[in-house]
Amino acid sequence: MIRRHASGFRALLMAVDAILALAVLFGLSAWRWGDDWAVWWRYITPVPEGLLVLYAAGWVVVVAGQGLYRPRARWSIRREATDVIRAAAIMGVATLSVLFLFKLPDVSRLFLLVLFPVQAAVTIATRVVIRLVMERLRREGRNLRYVLVLGADERAQEFAATLESHPELGLRIAGFLSDKPFQAIRSPWKRLGMLNELERILHSRIIDEVAICLPFEQWGLIDAISRICEDEGKIVRIPMDVLGRAISVGRVEELDGTPVFSLVSGPDRGMALATKRLVDVVASVLGLAVLSPVLAVIAIAIKLDGGGPVFFHQRRVGLNGRPFEVWKFRSMTIDAEARLPAIRYGNEIVGHAFKLSNDPRVTRVGRFLRRTSLDELPQLWNVLVGQMSLVGPRPPLPAEVRDYDLWHRRRLSMKPGITGLWQVRARRAPRFDQWVAADLEYIDRWSLWLDLKILFRTIPAALEGR
Repeated sequence: MIRRHASGFRALLMAVDAILALAVLFGLSAWRWGDDWAVWWRYITPVPEGLLVLYAAGWVVVVAGQGLYRPRARWSIRREATDVIRAAAIMGVATLSVLFLFKLPDVSRLFLLVLFPVQAAVTIATRVVIRLVMERLRREGRNLRYVLVLGADERAQEFAATLESHPELGLRIAGFLSDKPFQAIRSPWKRLGMLNELERILHSRIIDEVAICLPFEQWGLIDAISRICEDEGKIVRIPMDVLGRAISVGRVEELDGTPVFSLVSGPDRGMALATKRLVDVVASVLGLAVLSPVLAVIAIAIKLDGGGPVFFHQRRVGLNGRPFEVWKFRSMTIDAEARLPAIRYGNEIVGHAFKLSNDPRVTRVGRFLRRTSLDELPQLWNVLVGQMSLVGPRPPLPAEVRDYDLWHRRRLSMKPGITGLWQVRARRAPRFDQWVAADLEYIDRWSLWLDLKILFRTIPAALEGR
């Protein structure tokens, strides 16, 4: 399976199954023994906590052994229920064996008789609900990744259909670039153009991945295509049934028995990226709650300093070209945007960005907010809703992106952040290329540990006005 997208869904199912196993044990214990159920567990074993954790972990292992964490092309309730019931039967035999082997005191036969059918029923019901919810979210266009398919023959369209047959992956076909004119495309897919329009499509549409499904006679283009996609920070997928020769970099994965060769630029660690998102959600919720008094004081100060709106929002470009509205505390005069052309000549940055140390548009309160970076705090909302991360590349303006050199565009291959390597290292650098180099270094070196180091360096940098 294509691991980057499957791992998050698999981790979710494992966590839910473990939590449900514990919940079933607690619930049935309270039903069987009433308020004294904890006393009964201590009668069975002096360390009931360990036994409970062992049961939950054992349930996940048995379920995994039945292949219930592997994405399936044709999921059905009947097949899922059959496998869960088989897992419950195996778990029942294993539990009885453990009780006999360790000669634990007799456990209520009624408790054991009810435990495993209830465990199976709860697991089946939960999985049905999770899959229905996930599929509905995908249909509503949430958390999708868009795949551009290069090639439009029958084999390419079959591969596209296979991708979309796995809704849990969250992959949707953005369209096809054909190697021949007038190739027929199945509805509802569209032909977006010819192969020579690849760069235009990557710049004008939201594209997260590129699948190369070209006929073998077109494979002389593979090096040029992969180089463009790497510069753009796009993941490249190549079905191995069309791969007639070896390529030096990349890795082989599998989709419904079809080997797929993937060229991945940037972080491709599904579990670590899922953890990064979890940290973002928890930190943004806690930040907005804990800092709410500070946010209120800042809002009052902005209002007293000449009135006008408290917040400033501006269109920025996010992950792989996704547009979003970034939120900040307003630190400039209300007519700041209109006055920009008159002061653009003083730009201190060489390249596709604007910076002016003594910007006349900044208000009195705004100078303090900018010096301490407190104007960035509302971006915790952007982090919470998934448009930004705590740490990542700087979110650029659409006008800046339109003027990017090709190598600049790879910085869009990772979600933008409130802070990043460029803020703690190159914020005063006079050249835009130095900012981009710091962002690309962050993408290439990314790890959770690097995020933590940047966060720890951001706090003193903000307090010192750097």
